Amino acid sequence: MQEIVDLIMLNGDVERSMRAPCFIKVPFLELNPKPMPMQSGVEAADALESPRLLKTHFPVDLVPPSFWEKNVKIIYVARNAKDCLVSYYFFQKMNKGLPDPGTWDEYFSSFLAGKVTWGDWFDHVIGWWKAKDHHKILYIFYEDMIEDPRREILKVMKFLGKDFPEDVVQKILQHTSFKSMKNNPVVNFSCLPESVFDQSVTSFMRKGTVGDWKNHFLDSQNLIFDEEYKKKMAGSGLDFRTEL
Repeated sequence: MQEIVDLIMLNGDVERSMRAPCFIKVPFLELNPKPMPMQSGVEAADALESPRLLKTHFPVDLVPPSFWEKNVKIIYVARNAKDCLVSYYFFQKMNKGLPDPGTWDEYFSSFLAGKVTWGDWFDHVIGWWKAKDHHKILYIFYEDMIEDPRREILKVMKFLGKDFPEDVVQKILQHTSFKSMKNNPVVNFSCLPESVFDQSVTSFMRKGTVGDWKNHFLDSQNLIFDEEYKKKMAGSGLDFRTEL
């Protein structure tokens, strides 16, 4: 999504979108890599001129108050919990800035208990879902982006007040495809040393699909997860797809 937004703000200029790694051109606010030799997210954000693009995984209650005071536009991407669990697990295994996730069974239990980095998934998606009724928030589903990326790009364009001819839309679509980004050093984090992201464990751009959870969940785990999911999502108004 951050690459899509960057290209939209650049009016589809792919060459300019290659100006710097994604974590420099779109700073990740909570990145605090010390003692690793990297700029923090806040430092990178302070170095940019307005209008800026910023990225965060904060739950809604940890968002800086200035976001609401300035009435900034926010695009929130939500992914179904089962695929998130799998993605988080592999990401945490290769990210040396995060604690080791332990075994798959251990991480499964930690995720359901909300004891993972950036907090409880259920609180996160529901919190932002409620906030969209009171702030300038575009709530996007990852599964919709996989199903019809052009449709979702048009939604983002409209939200940002942009309108491009079809050739520009197609350029954005091609540049932000999973295949293209997996091979793009600006977004695939191949510029980082193994001491930061050990992509010999798993690549940062891993699969980009919906339903990979079926390759990892035991039948017993799926039953446990579904039961907990029903309880925690009851009355939320949110409906996630776990396969396409």
